Amino acid sequence: MRILIAEDDQVLADGLLRSLRSSGYAVDHVASGTEADAALSSHEFDLVILDLGLPKMHGLEVLKRLRGRGVVTPVLILTAADSIEERVKGLDLGADDYMAKPFSLQELEARVRALARRGMGTASSIIKHGPLTFDQTGRVAYINDQMVELSARELSLLEVLLQRVGRLVSKDQLVERLCEWGDEVSNNAIEVYIHRLRKKIEQGPIRIATVRGLGYCLEKIPN
Repeated sequence: MRILIAEDDQVLADGLLRSLRSSGYAVDHVASGTEADAALSSHEFDLVILDLGLPKMHGLEVLKRLRGRGVVTPVLILTAADSIEERVKGLDLGADDYMAKPFSLQELEARVRALARRGMGTASSIIKHGPLTFDQTGRVAYINDQMVELSARELSLLEVLLQRVGRLVSKDQLVERLCEWGDEVSNNAIEVYIHRLRKKIEQGPIRIATVRGLGYCLEKIPN
């Protein structure tokens, strides 16, 4: 899952980056409202953590523009503890949740997981696909209740495919979902990750199909 953090407090932003990256997320950071608006106009994210008190463009304006483009990406807004009016405005403009500063990183991560599940249309952090089980909270996969040893990048790749079972995912889409700005990940590298993942999970009815020149699809399992 790829997350954008829009926060001008560098100390807080660094803490969020370390915490979320250690949980296996790809995370990018901007420090102003104009940078946030530009990033959200040109890239796809699975979640936005948006401080309202941003320089150059207020967070509420960033949110308004995002929703005005028809983008439904979940947004978690960060506000000062006493800014009840801003929280209400944010929720009315389409924010999905908010946290008042200061806050616990542990709670923020829990809210991130909850918003990610909501974005997938599920209430559970457990994704099942035949004999395969993926725990999004613990970041671990099992086949027939036996844990599968996967790298962080392989886990993220599996998560993207599981979220889109039966749908084609292009290499460019995988790069966009798995990689932060500055990551040197080529389409050839995606092929290598897919190859490694196949060797570890393709058992029984589980199959990652390749559509040459277009991308990959985790096939649906017949009822």
